[in-house]
Amino acid sequence: MRARSISHAGTATLIAVVAWGGVSAALVSQHAFGLEPCPWCIIQRLAYLLVGLFALLSLPATQSSLWARAPLFLAAAAAIAGLAAALYQHFVAAATSSCALTAADKLLMATGLPELLPSVFKATAACDQANAPMLGVPYSLWSAALAIILLGLIVRAFHRAGVRS
Repeated sequence: MRARSISHAGTATLIAVVAWGGVSAALVSQHAFGLEPCPWCIIQRLAYLLVGLFALLSLPATQSSLWARAPLFLAAAAAIAGLAAALYQHFVAAATSSCALTAADKLLMATGLPELLPSVFKATAACDQANAPMLGVPYSLWSAALAIILLGLIVRAFHRAGVRS
């Protein structure tokens, strides 16, 4: 078994910083600039928070163990979920005026997160309003780009940990 490599630790930490930085940027956009999120936006936030959490959970384990690989697989799954939510928001949900009672809305209601932490998880906009452009690019595409970057970093973490993906 190999000991945890510094390069893996750095990559896993970078994954968390990038993922949580994306969520922080969304929160600043919401609370400082009034860009309100829709349910699909909140699902993306949740996915990126999980990516960061799972990346950090891969740190304490030795890199040849299942305990190192499983969190990275979960981080990849969460990033893919974020990418899917972003693309769904961009191509489907943004074309409708209401996203009430969609899969995203139902999932959020089932978790209770909007009541637990409304400043982060409460959807307050319709899907067509929430996909506003930033620097000429819709927010959903920025989110999709973030997911792709995170997936690239996760693949890098696998390689740095000696695990081929």
